[in-house]
Amino acid sequence: MGEITASELETRLRAGEKLSVIDVREPDEWESGHIKEAVSMPLSVFVERLGELNDFEEPFYMVCRSGNRSSRACDYLAAQGFEVVNVLGGMLSWPGEVKTGK
Repeated sequence: MGEITASELETRLRAGEKLSVIDVREPDEWESGHIKEAVSMPLSVFVERLGELNDFEEPFYMVCRSGNRSSRACDYLAAQGFEVVNVLGGMLSWPGEVKTGK
């Protein structure tokens, strides 16, 4: 499992890199503000939705509020053979714009 800072991720997205960003926060957290390029896959339903990850490009950049839940999701995905990168500090450290709502 790799790690990246929120600032590094924001720089790469701003440069136009196509990255698969997965936000594992719950719907109310997502709606209060998320990275516009991210896809919502709440940790509470993560295992049930695992099949959806086949539609994305690897590696997966996992984000949550502070980096703890995304780290757990990274551990789980890595054990399944996925290439994953945890966003350190999560949305608390996100320096870029956020999109609100669904």
